[in-house]
Amino acid sequence: MADEDSVRELVKVLSQSRVVISGDGKPELLNGVSLDILASRILDEREKTPDSALIIVDAERIRKIIEAMKVEKVPVPIEVSRPADFKPIAAEYDADYKVSNRPIERTEGTATDFVNYFRSRLRRIKSLIENTRRDAFGLIPNLEVLKSFTAGREVVIVGLVKDKITTKKGNVMVVLEDETAEVKVMFMNGTSQASRELFEKAASIINDEVLAIKGKISGPFVIANEMLWPDVPIRQKKEVEQDFAVAFMSDIHIGSKKFMEKNFSNMVHWINGNAEARYKELAGKIKYIVMAGDVVDGIGIYPGQDRDLAILDIYEQYQELFNYIDAIPDYIHVFVLPGNHDAVQLSEPQPQLTKDLLGDFKKDNVHFLSNPAVVTLSGMDTLVYHGKSLDSMIASIPGLSYAQPEKAMIELLKRRHIAPIYGNDVSTSFVPSKEDNMVIDKVPDIFHMGHVHKNGISNYHGVEIVNSGTWQSRTDYQIKQGHIPTPCLLPIYEMKRHTFTSVNFAGGQ
Repeated sequence: MADEDSVRELVKVLSQSRVVISGDGKPELLNGVSLDILASRILDEREKTPDSALIIVDAERIRKIIEAMKVEKVPVPIEVSRPADFKPIAAEYDADYKVSNRPIERTEGTATDFVNYFRSRLRRIKSLIENTRRDAFGLIPNLEVLKSFTAGREVVIVGLVKDKITTKKGNVMVVLEDETAEVKVMFMNGTSQASRELFEKAASIINDEVLAIKGKISGPFVIANEMLWPDVPIRQKKEVEQDFAVAFMSDIHIGSKKFMEKNFSNMVHWINGNAEARYKELAGKIKYIVMAGDVVDGIGIYPGQDRDLAILDIYEQYQELFNYIDAIPDYIHVFVLPGNHDAVQLSEPQPQLTKDLLGDFKKDNVHFLSNPAVVTLSGMDTLVYHGKSLDSMIASIPGLSYAQPEKAMIELLKRRHIAPIYGNDVSTSFVPSKEDNMVIDKVPDIFHMGHVHKNGISNYHGVEIVNSGTWQSRTDYQIKQGHIPTPCLLPIYEMKRHTFTSVNFAGGQ
């Protein structure tokens, strides 16, 4: 029988919304039933009636709700057929790929672990600045030595941003620190064009990033005259021999009532060659698919989520995902990362999906990656990250918005770090370890993210940037926040031509 305490809790929750279970309720009806989900389904009735009305739910109504729960969305195999005239070029050649998952080190989360983590960040990014920024020549070894310098001396320093404030006089003061000392750097709100440009640039400084400053010592301050991010160098695009393409997707949210199932199914059929003539050749070039997290909607991600779910079991959500992947042609290699909705630890780097979630699913052309990860596709290094850090970047840097996620991605490349901000309300939770494994040591050829449900494509210093949007229609949260997603827009990158095409599957839902 259902636990009596749980039943009493169910009655209590319902009564708060003026919903009463009648005396003819039979406890045996509740055997094996999720009372949380049952409560949410009963409360759906509440939304259809005036707030002041009292709703009485009898045993027959409970029985019907439970029966409906049992037949709610059940994963079924996806059936596709490949047209006889579909001759995909991607099927004629073997895949060439290499996966580099981010190592996940377990620590106790002590103060020492955090100190080691940020020291690792400072050391590695400082090394990048020293080795790649010629304009950082003459960098002093540490901030402690500043104490021995006299006023007026020109210096080049590197540190981790501890704090940034606007002074009473309207200047920007940044506190930099390293293992040895702290220094206050002043960005003056001057009248010259160079001063104004530097002052505006200082508005983009964020906590916990590592940057270099050129300036002059003035009492307890360094007066900045130039600011240097580690940045990525301008580079030539790599040549790819085969005429392959890679398709990018993220935030599929299978299991959600707002998952755009018909559109996603149409996309899978399209990849199998069921495309109109002008797109059939492009579909046949797809050799790789990269899924950047939130592949399912998950369970218990936010309060009341069960009311938004079409699939109420996390294993069945993943089974539905695998049914779709199974329908993708075997010559296409699929790479799957987790996101903040997936059933792995929330702290980043996130491990790949566990064997428990995979069950019996196993295919040679399907690969499960950590978040973030680097996957080299036909020689092109593709840095893939779900994108939780975009929230804190957009909140912290003037001019960024959810409407153009590619701009926030460029800011991450400039800082050579995937998730630099720590400690505010929307920052990314991370695993403190001996090494900061979110540093972008090697410049990628492609940088792929998701999370914000908004497509964006750009190029920065030769790095192809793509945010792959979503396959979920607009949520209530997005409506409240004013976010307008771009669902069912599939970016495809032709590797030989170095061109993007976005195929729109948004119609027909």
